[in-house]
Amino acid sequence: MATTSLLIALYLARFAAACLLRYLNLRHLRRHGATVPDGFAGAIDAEALAKSASYTIAQSRLALIDSVYDSALLLIFMFTPLLPLYDSWIASLTDSFVLQGVLFMLILTLAQEILDIPFSLYSTFRLERRYGFNTTTAGLWISDFFKSALISAVVTGIAISAALLLVRHSPQLWWLWVWAFFALFSITMIYISPYLIEPLFSKFEPLGDPELEEEIRGMLQKADLRVKDVQQMDASRRSLHSNAYFTGIGRVKRIVLYDTLLKQMERPEVLAILAHEAGHWKKGHIWKRLVLMEAAALALFFLVHQLIAWGGLPPLFGLPKASFPAQILMVSFIFSIVSFPLTPIGSWLSRRNEWEADRFAAALCRTPEALAAALVKLSRENLANLHPHPFYAAFYYSHPPVVDRVAVLLSMRMEDLSE
Repeated sequence: MATTSLLIALYLARFAAACLLRYLNLRHLRRHGATVPDGFAGAIDAEALAKSASYTIAQSRLALIDSVYDSALLLIFMFTPLLPLYDSWIASLTDSFVLQGVLFMLILTLAQEILDIPFSLYSTFRLERRYGFNTTTAGLWISDFFKSALISAVVTGIAISAALLLVRHSPQLWWLWVWAFFALFSITMIYISPYLIEPLFSKFEPLGDPELEEEIRGMLQKADLRVKDVQQMDASRRSLHSNAYFTGIGRVKRIVLYDTLLKQMERPEVLAILAHEAGHWKKGHIWKRLVLMEAAALALFFLVHQLIAWGGLPPLFGLPKASFPAQILMVSFIFSIVSFPLTPIGSWLSRRNEWEADRFAAALCRTPEALAAALVKLSRENLANLHPHPFYAAFYYSHPPVVDRVAVLLSMRMEDLSE
């Protein structure tokens, strides 16, 4: 009972810390949100800043309510008779170890998706519409929901089935084989997703501006990056938020530009954004991150194996026994607590990569001002928070605060851009 109370207390402490960071961020925004940052004068006025602050506050409030809701449901499920009852019910459906695990996880995943529907609807049709972003119709939302649920069920079912077969056939070394399987599976999904999954949700077509495409290919050729396709995506069917990204394995890349981005940006700004993305590939950020994630996953799988072999997990949650998938859920709960203090490390590593990509883009285009202008526009059009609290940004931000990025870019000299 004491250990159960300790787990709950630690989880609540983690939740309280997250709430404190959110509070500090909003307080900082209220104090400084009316100040136009250096580098943004003329591009953002007081009205735009007020709208940006209002959007950030509305998002944070919704996220807080969602977090309270999810945390309450999780604690109720994990520390009441619901978990052992659910575990027993799944066991009564079949004697198959693999099928039990698949049903255990798939039903929980579906339940979570259904329970999150109210927040998704409010976010899409109230919050995003209020600030002029949403273009999703009810029919499209329903279609997306069922497609996502079906794809999630298929992919999750395949992954869990394979993993549990490995657990069954190699009780002592399953952690190693399961890790190897998931590493290969994740790389496979990265490869096939642009061709099999993404087209189910969006329409991709050749870039409608041949001159821009020629400039893109020429710029990336200077960076020794081969481009297979340059496409635009009909993102405006769902939202007016803008973005661009690269996909691909190895040296051959596929570039996707949101149609919203093409409408918002001038040609040099589009090139600068793509040069930044090219920087991630050229600097090896994608593969470095993948290797780091797989190394962490290997350590985690080994730790999970040790915890389950120890046999003390169920008593930690006040239970005499629990199935294998139930114990995986217990480990996930513990990991959500332990990993929270480590969040700033991952954020810092990501921000370091972003700085490198910014510098690469400035050097490739020879115009730091173009990327700075693009970042200013992206911030304005997406109502980004220009005044995050330093603690909040250090803890959560995967990108450096945009004001800092713009300031650094505008201070660059040509002699600083040698690569």
